Amino acid sequence: MGPVTTAVIAIAAVALGWCTIEIACKPCLEKGREAIDRGLNPDYDSDEQSTTAAAPLIAEASSGAEPATKSG
Repeated sequence: MGPVTTAVIAIAAVALGWCTIEIACKPCLEKGREAIDRGLNPDYDSDEQSTTAAAPLIAEASSGAEPATKSG
């Protein structure tokens, strides 16, 4: 019964360690998994994606509003 008990304890320790790493590194792992998913997606085109920082500039340009300028 000794080897079976040792094997069960070892498997439980590996599972607990895996869960601990998943919880501790969740943000990092999610970003990595999203990058892998995008890389494996044949329909993903990085050229079509707009950046968040440029979104207000694009909205101003499409509405016809003039950008604010410094007078000096």
